[in-house]
Amino acid sequence: MRDDGATLAATWTFDPGPILLLGTITTAYVVRWRAARREGGTRAVPVGRLLVFLCGIACAAAALISPIDALASKLFVMHMVQHVLLLDFAAIFCILGLTKVLLRPVTRRVQRLERAAGPIGHPIFAIVFYVAAMWVWHIPALYDSALAHPGLHVLEHLTFACAGALYWWHLLSPIRSRHRLGGMGPVVYMLSTKLLVGLLGIALTFTPHALYNHYTGGTWGLTAAEDEELAGAVMAIEQSIVMGVALAWLFVRMLEESQRGDERAERYGTG
Repeated sequence: MRDDGATLAATWTFDPGPILLLGTITTAYVVRWRAARREGGTRAVPVGRLLVFLCGIACAAAALISPIDALASKLFVMHMVQHVLLLDFAAIFCILGLTKVLLRPVTRRVQRLERAAGPIGHPIFAIVFYVAAMWVWHIPALYDSALAHPGLHVLEHLTFACAGALYWWHLLSPIRSRHRLGGMGPVVYMLSTKLLVGLLGIALTFTPHALYNHYTGGTWGLTAAEDEELAGAVMAIEQSIVMGVALAWLFVRMLEESQRGDERAERYGTG
């Protein structure tokens, strides 16, 4: 048992880069969260938001520091887990941990940045960036190169993190955007993206032979082809689950916004 514990501990990747980055982000959030509670009270910035944000940081840490990172070099399926943690779960939880009150000091800067970004700040670009990040980085030659060259591997992870943050920002941002998705826009935004990425997962699942030279199989008793099939299934299933949950949440949000609109119209009409 001691040997197993030592082996597990040795697989933690204590790279100072991710630790410093995640530590800085967490510290900045906590400092602002405490200041916001002093300004707006506990109801304006509840503890739940802090916990949700920390879940996002934990997802990023799991992808970059935990044994998942070490196993990703041996198993395609664990590399896929690492990718979806960065692309979806870390971004979703971190953005859900934000509120208008928390972002008040930077709201104007974010809005100016959005205007200056032009087409890059549009939801269509976020869709293209998200889908392209998954498809391009899973081109066999580029994928194998990223695993062979640490600098390229870092770029791959940064691409996924940025694509996920931009994509989910358009859906979950507490700040009103000039490109705010209304009506059925969020549903089309979600369906178009998740279906295109899900197709990649299905393709990897049913490819008759292994596409990536880096993974030779043997770990956990999986052949290279079985490892790839499992990784593709993880991608396809994760995209489907996230899409389903997000669509349900969007539907509830649309109903709430419609109800609030009716209430405002009723008050205005009776006033």
